[in-house]
Amino acid sequence: MSQPRIILASTSRYRAGLLQRLTADFEQVGPECDETPAADDIPLLLAERLAHEKAMSVARRHPDALVIGSDQVASLKGAMLGKPGDHATAVKQLGDCSDNNVDFYTAVSVVRLSDDTVHRHVDHTRVCFKKLSDNVIEQYLQKEQPYDCAGSFKSEALGVVLFDHIDSTDPTALIGLPLIWLAQTLGDCGVELL
Repeated sequence: MSQPRIILASTSRYRAGLLQRLTADFEQVGPECDETPAADDIPLLLAERLAHEKAMSVARRHPDALVIGSDQVASLKGAMLGKPGDHATAVKQLGDCSDNNVDFYTAVSVVRLSDDTVHRHVDHTRVCFKKLSDNVIEQYLQKEQPYDCAGSFKSEALGVVLFDHIDSTDPTALIGLPLIWLAQTLGDCGVELL
């Protein structure tokens, strides 16, 4: 029996790196969907909706493939935190996160249109930040420059110095793709990982 074709509906190098921990046999295809939040979106539901829309946008072009869509939304006191994009925004984000908890909702959708396969999951991770001085924030940003990461840090690297602790059931979810759930789901869909 041949392995199902797997497509990651993302151009993210972080998500690709995570999926490579499970299998090297996948393609990446950029999704075509509007990621603009609606006025009434809440973080968990936004992440879930966007992950599914990304998967569906690629699955429509590749109906026989298992398509993996994922999205992550960070929330500080109910307000969504995006990717900072620049130094000044990252300084503000980390200043706001200082001595606070930030909730990350990482959603995954696995679909194959040819047989109506649909699996959806949302992982919740809480990052509890230390009280951060302006100097610590500046030093961290100069060293890591995480301007393409929601919340302005990389937990898989030096960002761990900013945290008091992390509450999570899957450490890979915070990086962008919950591999524990995904490994089980891919196995259920006929992908041999071992």
